[in-house]
Amino acid sequence: MNFLQFLIRISRCQRLSVINANMNKNMQKYPAKEDYPDLSKHNNHMAHVLTKDLYEKLRLKETPSGFTLDRAIQTGVDNPGHPFIMTVGCVAGDEESYEVFADLFDPVIKARHNGYEKTAKHCTNLKASDLKGGDQLDEKYVLSSRVRTGRSIRGLSLPPHCSRAERRKVEELSVKALDKLDGELKGKYYPLGKMTDKEQDQLIEDHFLFDKPVSPLLTASGMARDWPDARGIWHNDKKNFLVWVNEEDHLRVISMQKGGKMKEVFTRWCNGLTKVEELMKKDGNQYMWNEHLGYILTCPSNLGTGVRAGVHLKVPKLATHPKFDEVLGKLRLQKRGTGGVDTKAEGGTFDISNSDRLGFSEVQLVQMVVDGVEFMINLEKKLEKGQSIDADVSGLKQK
Repeated sequence: MNFLQFLIRISRCQRLSVINANMNKNMQKYPAKEDYPDLSKHNNHMAHVLTKDLYEKLRLKETPSGFTLDRAIQTGVDNPGHPFIMTVGCVAGDEESYEVFADLFDPVIKARHNGYEKTAKHCTNLKASDLKGGDQLDEKYVLSSRVRTGRSIRGLSLPPHCSRAERRKVEELSVKALDKLDGELKGKYYPLGKMTDKEQDQLIEDHFLFDKPVSPLLTASGMARDWPDARGIWHNDKKNFLVWVNEEDHLRVISMQKGGKMKEVFTRWCNGLTKVEELMKKDGNQYMWNEHLGYILTCPSNLGTGVRAGVHLKVPKLATHPKFDEVLGKLRLQKRGTGGVDTKAEGGTFDISNSDRLGFSEVQLVQMVVDGVEFMINLEKKLEKGQSIDADVSGLKQK
């Protein structure tokens, strides 16, 4: 960044931070301490950062599109914690949220992304050929493989804050680009509000259909407004590359298939993601991105690559071993139920994925999953034979 760019950025930040006296007149009648949320029983990143002084400093600020601090933190106020993972507790309403409310978001990002500093620069790598291994993970244990990310279109508010017109514009621009995909990526868009019963049943059978958000983490943030208006699913003819429109982010780009061919899944994902971006740019649209945070998405947990590479891994013996969580931590992986963030594992089968998004490239994150899953499969095989895994775990170094 040269000196002129620096001055422009400082000026822009100052402009974004101006208090709008008409934002909420009733709010201004009361001191901040009377509006400060009760976070005494909360265990999320937002609650650990938001002091009364910080709340007073930020509560009357808004972004150019009108997004406020209270709307950013509502999901974390309504949802104190989570049994599996430490939740973030706040969301962005637009690209500028990360600047206007930087005093909140920067420490939250640092805590969620393992010390990622506000001066750090993000890296990216979409060359699938750089991935080592993952050609065929043992399908006795790996039931399916998947890679996904999100993308946001610059100039339009994010799902927690967008107007109906903005949401419809996201759908219009996205479908225009997706309809131009060809070859193995050629496909069709299915708007949720216009689906036939037959189409809906087929998408449910294929495990593609996303329904109205029921997770309190999503509903409290305002993502379910006007459902299902301007939401939809696009997938290719082979049904192994799909795009969700206007769910938690503007776009969710997913490559998936049954079995353990993670490299094949990742290669298709890289190719498809690159082509969609090229088509967007040809129509004059840009994704939200900067060199510090990478790709800008709704939840701070998904900044950077936005990548969640995962497998449904069946390891019933390891799942009940007291060192299972220690293994996951050292491998920089996380576990969820196979039905999503709010579900529990069944029969020792977990959705295992990378816990990091920011500070590592796409290839690095998928590599962590491939290497980590192979390590856990070896542990499961030892436990099946009645062997101890204590030495393996103690010798495992933090990635």
